[in-house]
Amino acid sequence: MADPKYEWRKVERKIYPTMKRPTITTIPEQTFITLSGQGNPNSPEFAAQVAALYAVSYAIKMAPKKGLSFTGAFDYTVYPLEGRWTLPNKPTGEIIDKDQLVYQIMIKQPHFVNEQVFQTALTLVKNKVAPEVLAQVRLVSVTEGLVGMILHVGSFDTEPTDFERLDYYLHAEGYQRMRPDHKEIYLSDFRRVAEAKRKTILRVAIERSAD
Repeated sequence: MADPKYEWRKVERKIYPTMKRPTITTIPEQTFITLSGQGNPNSPEFAAQVAALYAVSYAIKMAPKKGLSFTGAFDYTVYPLEGRWTLPNKPTGEIIDKDQLVYQIMIKQPHFVNEQVFQTALTLVKNKVAPEVLAQVRLVSVTEGLVGMILHVGSFDTEPTDFERLDYYLHAEGYQRMRPDHKEIYLSDFRRVAEAKRKTILRVAIERSAD
């Protein structure tokens, strides 16, 4: 009997909470396929980068169907797209110039994915992804540590309201944000899901308040 498919939504609920109540947790070391850039996330260039990450991730998942086997591999659901966002300078008003956004987008990988698996995946998608985009893709390990999170439902433009809720909760619990950047985890595929129904986890690095 085949092993059941690994479902990150069920197994990793502390990392991917789906309740609207803010939470605090510690994120361990994780492996990501990632690339970095700057510019408007509504641009065709950004869309091509997102597509590249999905192409490589699905190439790894579907490798057994092409007769390829990786040590320790198992069946699993592909992880969601994530993005770390910041601005080179503090905004002077309420409206953010999206062309100035600095980002690192990424998709988490199962523990069996190493550099050899990654390089094999790059070979598998070389005819599907533009060479200049594929050249930007990297395999990295990241340890986020202590974080605060909240689930946001709706348009990305209404996120500030939930960031305020998260900041209030963190302050009440004796924590503060460490940096101005934040991470977004897209539980809904924003390329296909209507704005009003999009579910996005907002995550910030935190530390104990000094006072």
